[in-house]
Amino acid sequence: MTNKKYDTLVLIGRFQPFHTAHLLLVQRATALADKVVFIVGSANQPRTYKNPFSFEERKKMIYEATRGMAGTLSFYIEPNPDSLYNDQAWAVRVQAAVAKHTSLGDKIGIIGHKKDPSSYYLEMFPQWGFEEVELLEPLDATDIRDLYFKRDINMNFLKSVIPPTTYDFLDTFADTPAHEQVIKEREFVANYKKQYASLPYPPIFVTADALVIQSGHILMVKRKAEPGRGLWALPGGYVNAYTDKSVEDAMIRELREETLIKVPAPVLRGNIVDRKVFDAVDRSPRGRIITHTFKIVLPDGELPKVKGADDAEKAKFRPIAEIRSDECFEDHFEMIQWGVGA
Repeated sequence: MTNKKYDTLVLIGRFQPFHTAHLLLVQRATALADKVVFIVGSANQPRTYKNPFSFEERKKMIYEATRGMAGTLSFYIEPNPDSLYNDQAWAVRVQAAVAKHTSLGDKIGIIGHKKDPSSYYLEMFPQWGFEEVELLEPLDATDIRDLYFKRDINMNFLKSVIPPTTYDFLDTFADTPAHEQVIKEREFVANYKKQYASLPYPPIFVTADALVIQSGHILMVKRKAEPGRGLWALPGGYVNAYTDKSVEDAMIRELREETLIKVPAPVLRGNIVDRKVFDAVDRSPRGRIITHTFKIVLPDGELPKVKGADDAEKAKFRPIAEIRSDECFEDHFEMIQWGVGA
């Protein structure tokens, strides 16, 4: 070990994508510590405009951009899924990831820049030191995505703000169907928000979702339109201000419209065992959407017949153990975790 300020520095970010400011941050870290542990956030998510690249793709970006930089140092890259409704669970995973690469008594610190309220996580680890760095580059990952995910993309605009290896990755990725799909989602969201651009305040929408459980299965629908085309979701939708007498009525209506489930509405309503509001500010790219999720537990036995209809390409009772977060729409995987007590 060298005589540096820290044994280990922790660098937390989403790295969507890994850019020049990230690289400068790594250079600062290597001068202060013998190890650098990267915590890559928003892991195991489906591709969206906000999170377009997988953990493995971002891990490769980091390794290739920092190749040869470490020298005798050690770099470790660990994934961390989002927990929109449980910051402590997210923090515990960070602690566990760092513990894998450190020993009792090591001097540990976090390195970063408190750019806005989204950097609150930097204060969640008082047991570690903190290395504040100034804003290293005026262009951040959001700006880079704005330039990159568009139809008239000009890759030359990005050369000065991303490492050459990241440039090579993005240049290749631009020719993939995944790039096109992210652009389609971005265009949909932009057009969706234009409907309300003239309002004096951003609108708040209310939706209702059905979490139907039976015999170790959950009823899900495969979305056939943007946003989230092709992703799995709980059946649900917007509360109709004119025809739905209650949020519960909206949930029953949407459930039956999207799945054509062969269970009478009174039976569905009679088997509601719990309900919960999911209201994270960033739960949907469309804007502030607050949803009420109703947990319906049907008696064990043969699964009811269902068929995708309305906004659903497909409806299916899926084994709970087979449902993955990277195939679920928005925060629906967290709704499922709540419903099954995970």
